[in-house]
Amino acid sequence: NVSYLEDLRVIASNDNMVAINNALSVDLSGQITSESIGGQLRSTPGGQIPFVFGSLLSKGGRSITVLPSTALGGKASRIVPRFPEGTVVTIPRGCADYVVTEFGIARLWAKTVRQRAQELISVAHPDFRSELRKAAQEMLYP
Repeated sequence: NVSYLEDLRVIASNDNMVAINNALSVDLSGQITSESIGGQLRSTPGGQIPFVFGSLLSKGGRSITVLPSTALGGKASRIVPRFPEGTVVTIPRGCADYVVTEFGIARLWAKTVRQRAQELISVAHPDFRSELRKAAQEMLYP
């Protein structure tokens, strides 16, 4: 029964609950989209939302978002300065916990937007880090 499976109270009642979900993209503030890029829908959130929130409410729980650092054969970063207009935010930045790429782990929970940006740049593909640092500088240190 999906209503039981995705019940926040049931998920949170499991100590040390770990939710692992994928994403299409993460912006430098820590917002996560698993549904769209701009106005183009790609997927639905499925059980991602209740499992993220349930794991965060679980005693000792963690929420992990995984994604490759690039798309389009390495031509585009999946960690972006900000989402294009029309992008659906699946997980708000205040609820982002861990973000994992092939370049490491970014711990976002309870960090400032500047700290989140630094963490995310550290796990972005090296080819895009300079561009992301510049964008972060312009956005966060005007």
